[in-house]
Amino acid sequence: MDIPIILDIEASGFGTGSYPIEIGVAMPDGTLHVWLIRPLAHWTHWQASAEQVHGISREQLLEQGRSPREVADELNELLAGQVVYSDGWGVDRTWLALLFHEAGVLQGFKLDTIYGLLAEAELNQWSGEREEVLRLTGMVQHRAGTDAMVIQKTFIHLKNPQAELETDAGPAGTRKINLHRAGS
Repeated sequence: MDIPIILDIEASGFGTGSYPIEIGVAMPDGTLHVWLIRPLAHWTHWQASAEQVHGISREQLLEQGRSPREVADELNELLAGQVVYSDGWGVDRTWLALLFHEAGVLQGFKLDTIYGLLAEAELNQWSGEREEVLRLTGMVQHRAGTDAMVIQKTFIHLKNPQAELETDAGPAGTRKINLHRAGS
């Protein structure tokens, strides 16, 4: 089975004016890449309700975030020419387009919906399987890296229900986590 590359984005809010603040990418080998994004000066939209969901403060982004240009360049380097999948394609593609536009960089990979890789029966089972993956792994939702890993593990579990879900392989059930922070 081919394991898809999964991308997930957390944002400053839920509507117009929101922007990406964290991107997580789960690679087929189990490696997880996570970037916090430092808001540009004109990215001022901030919803406290969104912060309550993801738990990332604007101050944390200003201190630890990477510039949109750095994140766009590193995403292109990691994902060059690949098709990457998301379970929130409608909003994630908008936030990703904003990141690349503001960075002045062309996106070098394609983002598509994970649901296009599923049969109708698997689509109907997605939510239940996702809950089962969360239960079995103990992972907590609403951080981009963890959500990317949960989506990937849900896909694997749907395609192969007998597959072992790695729960003791390290933080958040991953083999390796690369945190891309300012100064690193």
